[in-house]
Amino acid sequence: MASQELKDLYIDELKDLYNAENQLVKALPKLAKASSSSELRAGFEEHFEQTKGHVERLEQIFEMLGESPKGKKCAGMEGLVEEGSELMKEDLEGAVMDAALIGAAQRVEHYEIAAYGTARAFAELLGESDHVSLLEATLSEEKETDAKLTELAGEINQEALGGDRMQPDRDVAAGKKRVKRIA
Repeated sequence: MASQELKDLYIDELKDLYNAENQLVKALPKLAKASSSSELRAGFEEHFEQTKGHVERLEQIFEMLGESPKGKKCAGMEGLVEEGSELMKEDLEGAVMDAALIGAAQRVEHYEIAAYGTARAFAELLGESDHVSLLEATLSEEKETDAKLTELAGEINQEALGGDRMQPDRDVAAGKKRVKRIA
């Protein structure tokens, strides 16, 4: 009984991840377009391609399970994507916008790292070794993406602080919003 309940929970987690990844397939091109840094844009574009692969890996797992991946909406990812969409509407420019985008993207990555770690742990307990390797591959890519974002943040945050692309005092005097947060 307990193992069936855990398997049901595992499938529910996988459905949540499947929906989350599909939400990201739609959101990542918008993040890339909003980026002024060519490195950040390229990073979002690369992760977009990876994310399509994450969807394919999840589809493989669902096929092995004989289950449909549909039927669940990931409210957590929906909230993170909405927050990112609102951020892109803010009156931020250049490196400051890029710093904000990195912060939003890292929140997404941390959510995914936690979710894939949980799913992998369940797969291990359930003896689904084929699933474990697929989930581990995605988890590794999510961790790599987070590390790349952290590295980029070091450069971009410094640029945002230096005002190379934005003059905070002049912008505030002109009535523009003050920057709320920097990643």
